[in-house]
Amino acid sequence: MRGFFVVQPNESKVVVLFGRYAGTVRRNGLCWANPLLGRTTVSLRIRNQDSDVLKVNDAAGNPVEIAAVINWQVVDTAKALFDVEDFESFVSIQTETAVRHVASEYPYDNYEDEGLSLRGNADQVALTLQSELQDRLTLAGVQVLDTRLRRLAYAPEIAGEMLKRQQASAVVAARYLIVEGEVGMVDHALRMLSEKDIVELDEERKAAMVSNLLVVLCSDRGAQPVVNSGSLYG
Repeated sequence: MRGFFVVQPNESKVVVLFGRYAGTVRRNGLCWANPLLGRTTVSLRIRNQDSDVLKVNDAAGNPVEIAAVINWQVVDTAKALFDVEDFESFVSIQTETAVRHVASEYPYDNYEDEGLSLRGNADQVALTLQSELQDRLTLAGVQVLDTRLRRLAYAPEIAGEMLKRQQASAVVAARYLIVEGEVGMVDHALRMLSEKDIVELDEERKAAMVSNLLVVLCSDRGAQPVVNSGSLYG
């Protein structure tokens, strides 16, 4: 009777005979094995590893806070039990190490629009993290199913200054679009004046009109009109 045992769903029994690995029972239900065999239960369920929030210097040297959620599963029970001391602790430590390493390989944000960044390419960073973590955990018989970044932010000591930088970049980008659009409007206006033969302007007056139009169109405030009651050149 001591040889009977039950294997629950998504569970396995690793059996050992006098210090030798004899195999793994994965079939669910009531089973029987030699009573001399030692049996250890190993869960095959999918697990979540939620890493702590880590403070890491990114590729640009800025301190950032980062954390990840890892979905993993034991696929090789013999490696999980015999190749590492404690496979759950091993997964936890290797997750933290991999997150630190990947975070240090990319800048938090790429202001030059070249290459990958932690914020702009979170999916690609997560795939890189998954690949690196899988390389580390294969030794423990663990398969990494999915990785996701659950927190990514500048460290509090520089968050304010970096927010100002992001706001400044947004303002510059907006101004660039505004100027680009207004130059097109000025060009259109000059061509319309010329095509409809409304007025002929020499180069000096054309330059003055361009300057005035750009000032009016790009200004944040409403323009104050000045009425010229004399001639065009008065």
